Amino acid sequence: MFDMKQLNNLKRLDEDAPDAMKAFWAFDRAAFAEGALTVQQKQLIAVAVAFTTQCPYCIELHKKAAHDEGASDAQLAEASLVAAAIRAGGAVMHASHLYKD
Repeated sequence: MFDMKQLNNLKRLDEDAPDAMKAFWAFDRAAFAEGALTVQQKQLIAVAVAFTTQCPYCIELHKKAAHDEGASDAQLAEASLVAAAIRAGGAVMHASHLYKD
């Protein structure tokens, strides 16, 4: 099912739901704009989140964007391991519910 060419179909969403998609693209640009965090930091966060949501499109797009912003492979690797730790940590923390009184 994963095929980067599928992203070309997003143009159809722009056509079929123009108001909502204009709002989405504006939000996306604002979220990734330089601010308190650098664009590179935001892209590294996006890569980590993409690993937790397991979206191959997001992984690919944000990995490229992070590289374009100067992120190293080591930074991307650490971001992916932070994502793994958060996912594993969530399971461990919820295990506390095994011991309800």
